[in-house]
Amino acid sequence: MAVLAHQLFLRVGNQVCGTASFLCKAPSQGLKMSTKENSSKPEYNTPLPVNKMIRAGGIASFMRLPIQDGTKGLDACFVGVPLDIGTSNRSGTRFGPRQIRCESVLLRPCNPATGAKPFESLNVADVGDIGFNTFNLPEACQSIRNAYVKLIGKGCVPLSLGGDHTITYPILQAIKSRHGPVGLIHVDAHDDVSDTILGAKINHGTPFRRALEEELIDPTAVYQIGLRGSSYAPDPNAWQKEKIKEWYSSFRQGQTSVESKAWSGRPATSRNEKFNANVRRIIMEDYRVTINGILEEGFRVVTAEECWYKSLAPMMEEVRKRMGNKPVYLSFDIDGIDPGFCPGTGTPEIGGLTPPQALEIIRGCRGLNLVGCDLVEVSATFQVYA
Repeated sequence: MAVLAHQLFLRVGNQVCGTASFLCKAPSQGLKMSTKENSSKPEYNTPLPVNKMIRAGGIASFMRLPIQDGTKGLDACFVGVPLDIGTSNRSGTRFGPRQIRCESVLLRPCNPATGAKPFESLNVADVGDIGFNTFNLPEACQSIRNAYVKLIGKGCVPLSLGGDHTITYPILQAIKSRHGPVGLIHVDAHDDVSDTILGAKINHGTPFRRALEEELIDPTAVYQIGLRGSSYAPDPNAWQKEKIKEWYSSFRQGQTSVESKAWSGRPATSRNEKFNANVRRIIMEDYRVTINGILEEGFRVVTAEECWYKSLAPMMEEVRKRMGNKPVYLSFDIDGIDPGFCPGTGTPEIGGLTPPQALEIIRGCRGLNLVGCDLVEVSATFQVYA
């Protein structure tokens, strides 16, 4: 679990190999890298080395990084959201952030397989946990949203430790306030697009339905990977398909913000306006090709069965092409991985992804404009430790 959180961090940092790389950030974008020489090497936070403190000692921050109050001077931060009052089966994810931090003490600052050395180019700290009312889920979500608006206010990228999947909903609300609707890579056993559970519209089974309704995510740039298990209908992904058809229908009628921005609808009266109108036409035609290409699938759903016995590297090439330069959020539910590897979760489903496939997904995000990520549904109570 801690290794996955660390890999998420490496991808958000978009780390590249080589000593000539240094961080470049745009105010409204995620973390990017440049290959120009850095004239002055700044001081960055680094994990506490084992030669200074044994792994069983010290404060269990993520990777034993410094603990900081707020995000001043940070490129990215680890933040815990110990929420589990949105679960529908086994609770316990409120202990997830603490357990992930405890396991992360084994992580070292370099990745020999990828050449990543994030602490040479990113300033990172653990900013602790978000506080909220555990007896009122809507109020808790509002507290989480408000906290994240502050966390990302100056460009810090949040790396969230959950907590059940409810937390992604208020996090995406905060992300939208800075970046607008984002592309979504969602790794999970479940699609989490239910309308209600026992009449409640906010819980860990509904975050991405709420996200689509509130235009927190771009419906043409959503990948759901690893979905599996029994369902209440022969086609468990029918809602996603229907919703994108409805969206496209309104798009064709010129009722979406995308239509109004990309096509003015008035005649061109000058050479420049004719050129601009032609550019808009090309943009719209390309956009319609993209939409038509996914109408039959709705959200791009990649079931677990489609992943069996395969490398997921080719799929991630498709993801990168679809996302382009748009801001992207990565939400990784630990139950996307088979419970034979990760039993510590509330709603386990057999036949899931393998750890190498999980790493392929995360490493395949390299080059994307990641503006945040989370690792959720870690329920330490049910984790088996050798």
